[in-house]
Amino acid sequence: SGANFTALDADNVSAGTLAIARGGTGAATLAAAGLANTPSFYTKQASTQSIGNGSNTKVTLDSEVWDTDSAFASDKFTVPSGGAGKYVFTYGGYLVNTTVNGFFELVLYLNGASLRNSSSRGYMSSTTTADFTRTACVTVSLADADYIELYVYQDNSDGGGGSRTLGNADYKAYLSGSRLIGV
Repeated sequence: SGANFTALDADNVSAGTLAIARGGTGAATLAAAGLANTPSFYTKQASTQSIGNGSNTKVTLDSEVWDTDSAFASDKFTVPSGGAGKYVFTYGGYLVNTTVNGFFELVLYLNGASLRNSSSRGYMSSTTTADFTRTACVTVSLADADYIELYVYQDNSDGGGGSRTLGNADYKAYLSGSRLIGV
C-alpha cells in the first residue's frame, strides 16, 4: 500500500500486492486499468420470425440484454469510434419444422456482405422432419464504423417449400459480441 515500484521483475514476484487502477472506488478493477472487454453486447429475438424459403433474411434482434456502448441498434452492431480491434461473436438460432432434406444456415454479415467463414449450416436427414438448432462462434478484426448483422437462410424445397419459423417460446435467435483485449 503506497509503495512505488520503479524496477519490478514480474518473474520474481511471489507475494504481496501489485496495484492497478482503482476506478475511483478504492477497489482495484480490471476495467479501471483499461482491461475491459468492451464494447460488448448481447441481444436476442423478442418474438418468433417467419423465414421465407430460399432467401437470406436479416434476423430481427429486438431485445437487448446488455449493450455497454449503445452500439447495437436497428438489428446491427456498429463499432463505435475508438472501438476498432478483434471481436468474438457468438450466435445461434432455432428453426421450427425443418423438412426432409432441408437445411438451415446462420451467417454473419460484415458491412452488408456475407462474412467469410462465419456460416453455421446444418442439414436435415432424408427421412426426418424436426426442429433444428444451430450455434456458432467467430473472431474477426473490425475497424471503426464496421457493422455486423445476423442473417438466416432456410431451404425446405423437398418438403414443399414455404416459410418456417425462427424461434419458439423457449429458444430465440441471439447474437453477442465483445472486443478482445491483449491481442
